[in-house]
Amino acid sequence: MDLETFENSLSSPKPPEKLSRTLQALWKASKGDWDGAHDLVQDDPGKDAAWVHAYLHRVEGDTFNANYWYRRAGKPSASGELITEWRAIVKALLG
Repeated sequence: MDLETFENSLSSPKPPEKLSRTLQALWKASKGDWDGAHDLVQDDPGKDAAWVHAYLHRVEGDTFNANYWYRRAGKPSASGELITEWRAIVKALLG
């Protein structure tokens, strides 16, 4: 799957099958389901989940918490447009 296919899937009521939890979280976040997205990554100890978790707290406006999660992910704190970051994370996670 590529970024375009992933973005096109947002018109569906459910995420594509076989997506990782981190990609499911980004899919849900894009659909406005912040809580559902957060639930998918909050207990995952992995760096990818921490990156998505950071993004979600940035969406929420909680920069302090987002910065904590960026550090856990080993990523610099983002400050650009949210959609730009969302796309960058999706592309990275799709490989």
